Amino acid sequence: MLHHTQTTTLQDAARGILGTFMVMAGTGHLTFQRHQFQAQVPDFVPFDKDTTVLLSGVVEIGLGLSLLFWKRERVPLGLALGAFYVAVFPGNVHQYTHHIDAFGLDTDQKRLARLFFQPVLVAWALWSTGALRALWQSRQRKAK
Repeated sequence: MLHHTQTTTLQDAARGILGTFMVMAGTGHLTFQRHQFQAQVPDFVPFDKDTTVLLSGVVEIGLGLSLLFWKRERVPLGLALGAFYVAVFPGNVHQYTHHIDAFGLDTDQKRLARLFFQPVLVAWALWSTGALRALWQSRQRKAK
């Protein structure tokens, strides 16, 4: 079981920025960037592209708002957001391998750089919520 951990002011600020980013990205999924997000959905996804984009947008808004306002559950939220970033990574790979221009990523070099940013987002989610520390503490307790 992962226990609640204290976070620093810097982590709280980073979590707030990430939560705001997620709400904005989710809003883009539902509105003005919907077509660009559809282009990223790989063909193996079992839903149609528009449904996938709409559902992921709702999830992003929910995670973002939760990061901003549900402080008590920040550790499981960090784990959920980290898992979400891993789950959507195939869309980023699809954008790169199919040379899809979207979100200002109009060269293979930019699309490749975007792939290397995904682990940063996972780390940001885990660190800013205290989930990384909670995982470490849980591992240490099990080792005893």
